Amino acid sequence: MTGYAFIAPSVIGFLLFILGPVVAALFLSTTRYTILRPPRFVGLDNYTRMLSDDRLLQTYGNTFIYVIAAVILINAIALTAAVLISQNMPTWLTTIFRSAYFFPYLVALVYVSIIWQALFQKDTGVLNYYLSQVGVAPIDWLNSPGMSKVTVIIVDTWRNIGFAMLIYVAAIQEVPKEMLEAAEVDGAGPWRRFRSITFPMISQATFFNITTTVIGAFQIYESIIVLTRGGPGDSSRSVVMYLAEKAFSDYDMGYASAIAVSLFVLILLVTLVQFRVRRTWVHYE
Repeated sequence: MTGYAFIAPSVIGFLLFILGPVVAALFLSTTRYTILRPPRFVGLDNYTRMLSDDRLLQTYGNTFIYVIAAVILINAIALTAAVLISQNMPTWLTTIFRSAYFFPYLVALVYVSIIWQALFQKDTGVLNYYLSQVGVAPIDWLNSPGMSKVTVIIVDTWRNIGFAMLIYVAAIQEVPKEMLEAAEVDGAGPWRRFRSITFPMISQATFFNITTTVIGAFQIYESIIVLTRGGPGDSSRSVVMYLAEKAFSDYDMGYASAIAVSLFVLILLVTLVQFRVRRTWVHYE
């Protein structure tokens, strides 16, 4: 009974704030519910409606772009930074680099986005000012259909590199030095040592970072709200942002719940595929 008492707060919180809303969303997704009127059961009508919703298809397309960009950029840059920081250098210098890279992750994404929004302004932004110094015309980072997604990707990548980097640093430090020294004695260069020894031995950290990055990118929301508000048009709008619009602007809770369920199922399927594929490249010894 003592053990159950200790885990009771977590169990109650899970039931109230996670499992309960999931079950409610599943139920509401089969109803026509506009808050002002009681839910009315409509079966799979909301899911059928999703198939002909061009805006939803576009937001899903945008979200997939965010996911692909996040997985590639965050992990590539974070791994590169982790390898550089793990080189032989004074401890105080390593601490400074780690703190500098990780600090953005500690700041709320809304505040980060507000700062970057000021930097991305077309006429008064610092970024365009420095580009003008090298002869580049001002870029409309926030209001251009072609650049709005790029802006969101830049901010999301910059903010999340630090966390992924720390995971990679911790994994690299666990690689046996004896193996690296033996490979160096045998004539293996830095790239060969990294490719044949370091990278396979940090595959668990790589898998963890890729999985968490994918899940986070599918749920991207705050930075888009602050930077571009999903525009121009729907060019940078994510699925979560469209879901929130349907739920809290149009009060179409039934349809919004169906979108939420579809996103949940998609994330679940992608995660299951990642766990399945990991058997072919993740090493545990």
